[in-house]
This record gives sequence, structure tokens and C-alpha cells, in this order.
Amino acid sequence: MQELRWIVVTFALMMIVPAIGQESGEQQAFAGHWALEMSNGAAGWMALELNEGEWSGQLWTVGQPKTIKSLRYADGKLTFKRALRIGPPEYPGGPYTGEREMRDLEASVKGDSMRVVMEVPGGQDFVHFGKRLPPLPPRPDLSKVKFGKPIHLFNGVDLTGWKLINPKKINGWKVKDGELVNETPKKTFDAFAPYGNLRTERVFGDSKLTIEFNVPPGGNSGIYLRGAYEAQVVDRDSRMQGLQGVGAIFSRVRPTKNAGKPGGQWQSYEITLVDRHATVVLNGEKVIDNQPVIGNTNGAFQSDVTRPGPLHLQGDHTSVRYRNVFLYPVIGQTGG
Repeated sequence: MQELRWIVVTFALMMIVPAIGQESGEQQAFAGHWALEMSNGAAGWMALELNEGEWSGQLWTVGQPKTIKSLRYADGKLTFKRALRIGPPEYPGGPYTGEREMRDLEASVKGDSMRVVMEVPGGQDFVHFGKRLPPLPPRPDLSKVKFGKPIHLFNGVDLTGWKLINPKKINGWKVKDGELVNETPKKTFDAFAPYGNLRTERVFGDSKLTIEFNVPPGGNSGIYLRGAYEAQVVDRDSRMQGLQGVGAIFSRVRPTKNAGKPGGQWQSYEITLVDRHATVVLNGEKVIDNQPVIGNTNGAFQSDVTRPGPLHLQGDHTSVRYRNVFLYPVIGQTGG
């Protein structure tokens, strides 16, 4: 009889252990970095980590990263909460309106694809789609990188080769005295305005960009390589410094020094992006040296950093001027 009980217990354990292992594997499938296409078409980025059975995570859309609250795994789903507005936008492409309320979201994963659903009682559900991002590549040897001939992206005459990302927004862009000019009445640092962001019609992979910009005192704008990584465009005295200052890859990589100039003066950027690593030369001084950039920066045109993307200039912030816009595509590497 004793032997029979041991056989029963052993058999039960044999059945339970694989089930536990399977659930652990299913849960682990959520861990990693995810490029998100939000329900309104905006780009988002999410990082999820499972450590000793406890989940933690961050979600980036606009502004600073948001800690994901109340992460729970059960029955093949990962649930969490976010404080969100869900009222209709005041203008096309604008933010949702209404009071922020804590909402329940549910994520499911199939292979390298994620689906996140937020049910809206009496309305249309919010559905976000995610793609698992591959691990960050090793730091590239820039001495072996070969760049192609420069592509002159702005002809100094008209907006040929450029278009608004959202054609329903107000177009504040024009060419004036050979400069690419964005004129808006906005003076604040908040993220949204009814004016449109500008992008190249062409898309590019890894490359080096050289560009000159002139932002008024207290102004705020940004330049996005591949539509994903923003180099901050502000003056040296802006209240947005550090990770949000001139020379920074916005909220991702801090410049080693403030090499900016006062507002109203022309400044120059040389920004190199290779294998998800950025090098930034501001006004002739290297302020970021081949540093990794984990995920897209906030306000990006796209979050899938493995795809080619456009050069994207913020137009929904303050006024800004650009000139001498050249892009040098990566065409290969020398040596082994």
C-alpha cells in the first residue's frame, strides 16, 4: 500500500512539474523590449522584466518613461494598469481628452508579436500591437564603417522630397531665404500642438547626418534619425538640459558637456547612427561617443528600430530654422 501511494505521488509530481515549466516559459515570453504601434497610430516602446517571479516594466510614448503599474500574469495573459484619457482629440492627431482614469490593459503574446487590449465600455476598444525587438548589437567599430556620397535632402528652394507626417495638421513649414523654416505661435515645452511634423519622403537605414539649426531663445524642437531617435534642438541655456538638453539623444543618452550656443545663433550637428549606437558632434565638439540607444525616443514616427525610416523634424513644438541638410548612408564596412 505504501508503495502504491509513492507511485501515485510520483506520477502527480511528474504531471505538475512539466505544467509549471510550461507556464514559466509562457510567462517568460513577455519579457524583453517591444516596439509598439499604439491604437492612435503613435509609436511606443515597452520594456518588461521578470525577476524572481516579479514583473516590472516601463512604457514610453511622449515625455518621460512611465512605470507600468500592477503587472500580473495569469492564464497566459499579462495585465497592467495605466492612467489614461480616452475622450476624442480636440484636433486631428492630438492627444485624447478628458480626465485621466486608471484603466486595465491585457497583453497576449504569440511568437514575437504582442497584442494589448484596453476595453472601453460602450465604445471602441483600444488595441495596441507590438513587435519584439532583437537584442542590442555590439558597439560598432566606426573606423571600418563606409559612408556613401552625401544626399542633399533640402534644396533651399522648396519642399520637394518632404511632406507632413499627418496631412490633417496645420503646415507651419516653408522655405524662406534658402532656409527650411517652421513657424508656429507655440512658446511652451508641452508635447502637443496642432502644427505638423515634417518628414522626408525617402527612408534611410544607418547613416550620418549633418545639419545646421537655429532655435530662438527658449525654443524647443527635435531632429529624428530613421524617424526613431531624437537629437534635441534647444539653446544652451534651455531649462531642458541633461538627458533633454542640446546634444542629447532625447531621454536616452546624456551629452558629456553642454556645447550649445545661445538661442538665435546657428548651431551644427553631426549625428552618426550605426547598429543602434549614436555619436553626436555638436558645434564641432563630440558630446556622445558611440553610445547604445535602447529603444526609440519619445515622440518618434516609428518604434521599430530595425526598419529604415525618414528624417523627421518636429513641427508641433516651437519655431525653428534649418539649412545645409546632408545625409551620408552607410554602405558597408572595411576589413574583416
